[in-house]
Amino acid sequence: MKDILLRIPVLALMALMALQTNAQVIPQPVELTPAAGTFTLSSETRVLCNLKSVERNRMMSYLRELPWKMRCGKEGLKMESVVELRKSRLPFSSNNEAYSLTVSPHKALIKANTDAGLFYGLQTLLQMGTEDGNTLKVACARVNDYPRFSYRGWMLDISRHFFNRDFIKKQIRALARYKINTLHLHITDNGGWRLEIKKYPKLTQRAAYRATEEWMTFCNPQGFDYCTRDTPNSYGGYLTQADARDIVEYAALHHMQVIPELDIPGHNNELFAACPDLACPGKTPRTSGELCIGNEKVFSFYQDVLTEVMRIFPSRYIHLGGDEANRSNWQQCPLCLKRMKEEHIDNVAELQNYFMLRMERFLRQHGRSMIGWDEILDGDISKSAVIMSWRGAGEATAKAKTRGNKVLMTPTSNCYLDYYQDDPQTQPKAIGGYLPLKKVYDYDPNPDNSSLVMGTQGNLWTEFVATESHAEYMTYPRILAIAENGWTPQARKDYPDFHRRVLRACAYLKSQGYNTFDLTTEKGKQE
Repeated sequence: MKDILLRIPVLALMALMALQTNAQVIPQPVELTPAAGTFTLSSETRVLCNLKSVERNRMMSYLRELPWKMRCGKEGLKMESVVELRKSRLPFSSNNEAYSLTVSPHKALIKANTDAGLFYGLQTLLQMGTEDGNTLKVACARVNDYPRFSYRGWMLDISRHFFNRDFIKKQIRALARYKINTLHLHITDNGGWRLEIKKYPKLTQRAAYRATEEWMTFCNPQGFDYCTRDTPNSYGGYLTQADARDIVEYAALHHMQVIPELDIPGHNNELFAACPDLACPGKTPRTSGELCIGNEKVFSFYQDVLTEVMRIFPSRYIHLGGDEANRSNWQQCPLCLKRMKEEHIDNVAELQNYFMLRMERFLRQHGRSMIGWDEILDGDISKSAVIMSWRGAGEATAKAKTRGNKVLMTPTSNCYLDYYQDDPQTQPKAIGGYLPLKKVYDYDPNPDNSSLVMGTQGNLWTEFVATESHAEYMTYPRILAIAENGWTPQARKDYPDFHRRVLRACAYLKSQGYNTFDLTTEKGKQE
């Protein structure tokens, strides 16, 4: 009886540590077992690391970003506080992002199959800690963890409103902490052309700025008033190629790929301000956003552009849009009708497919693969194309799976971060819809466990998001639900527990200068 009574305080303490540890990690790990004791991370902590060459340099560069200027230690020397990063084969998973983490009073040992796994184990270690002055106190525990999906993304539309390199790098830091591994940049659309293309300087000289900031004023029938940078009150901007490369390198430091999107063949109003001969004859930025598929110059132009894009972005995937084209414009175009006759194309849907197939073929010749919005399924796209399913999880997704195409799930109903996240009466203007945190979290991207589903993504379209603080407000904390949907097994998800963890995450993000939605004042939609 005495032994039992003595063990009760220990069991109670372990239960408290379990609650504290679990309440701090997003995404929820596959397996987390608390242990007794606390590990202290400080400037006195030494790092042991068996990575070599590029991988080692990348890890050390990341560690220098952290508040604690930890130095490398040496095997065999006595050290009071050690973080050991050991690349070695894991017994429980071969996944490239899997890791194990063992936290004891004097050592945090992270093992992983790859340096990416070591990076994610380190993120879990940092989240488990509580700052105490200049130290981080971490409850001891054992973690075995690996992701449900290989793709966990965030899309930022920098066309409708431009967001610069420093803002994007700031988001990379936060997103990587929660194991988001893909940044999808929507670079071209009718709001403006946002990437320097050296062969065509007019793109950023004439299509990266506009005379009107406010979206509804800009895109009315008398709008689409593009201008040059030196026009009084011009609004806009673009990434230089040096900016874009810096973003790519910084993302790689955080084990994140950057996927650029050029939205074609629709949404090209801004392009026609710089290159009017790429529109169908007689069309202007105000009357059409559709490329002239009958004009061979269009193909050579985009091959030139993609050649430069591929030099900047090393990602396997290049996103080519393919959504919301007004196909009726092609029915009136003599060049497009001529193309249809010559290529034995029966209708304008097939004409769009002809265009996308040629662009996809060009990417494949250069060792890349195409991602497109689910409209590209209207034609005979190849199996190597990845479908980004945005119009729900129904017909388009089923069609992609039937054809054997891989799918990324990002339906408007659960993944569009430009929707209202609380009672619209209390929120800044949004594009419409209602998507609170719980609805994001309750989404299962792959209920039938199809091997073709690569992952999920949250999309921030920016028609009504003009400032950096507003972009962060719409992103956080809902992207954290996307992160957990993409990493954690469905059986391990629990919204009340997630809500507790998110409150702590929001406090951390605010302390780091991010503008998050305040969950503590959430009202819910009033019917």
